[in-house]
Amino acid sequence: MSNPKLNGIVQSAPNKSLGFDASTPISSHIAQAFYNQGYRFCIRYIFIGSKYSDLSYEEASGILEGGFALMPAQHVPEPEWLPTADLGKNHGENTAVSTDKVGFPPKVNVWCSLEEISSSAKAPDVIDYCNAWYDAVAAWGYIPGLYVPENSILNGEQLSNDLKFQHFWQSEGNVPNVYRGYQMVRSYVIEPVNGIGIDKLITYIDDEGGQPQWLIKR
Repeated sequence: MSNPKLNGIVQSAPNKSLGFDASTPISSHIAQAFYNQGYRFCIRYIFIGSKYSDLSYEEASGILEGGFALMPAQHVPEPEWLPTADLGKNHGENTAVSTDKVGFPPKVNVWCSLEEISSSAKAPDVIDYCNAWYDAVAAWGYIPGLYVPENSILNGEQLSNDLKFQHFWQSEGNVPNVYRGYQMVRSYVIEPVNGIGIDKLITYIDDEGGQPQWLIKR
């Protein structure tokens, strides 16, 4: 029996849309509060064996019903994790399976994260991890995106030329440039907003005309 699909359609995110990401569930009450403050999308996290409260079909349905667009991202492993091609394949497959279980249709952006990677990681291993993750997620019909934090090990040339990704999300801080530019930029928010911890997000159209692909209520 197939998993139920969310009642939404995939659309390109408009330029300079305001959103947030959160590691805690978003209730309909919280979603309404954010919407009233001008937020129009959020990113919630997908289970790969993490300790966090990960996204469910019920929560995703409520977010969409509240007028929000939605994209999924994977949680990173424990701090100081070491990437490999095998781990990238494993994480990518788990992320894709969980994204499908939540009910996302194909063609939506699903985001990989390089947060908290070990400082001893080597660039070729990071590249192998990213490309194996990309292949595993793309095989399910989703569009892989990459979150680039500070200390991702890779420089701008490697991010631009050695990875398969065409959708990039930039963290705050000293992050390498990519040749096509970033489609989403994150800024840290110190204090809770509407009772939960978030980071603020802004979408952009990159230099190649690329945009984040999100799910919004049909």
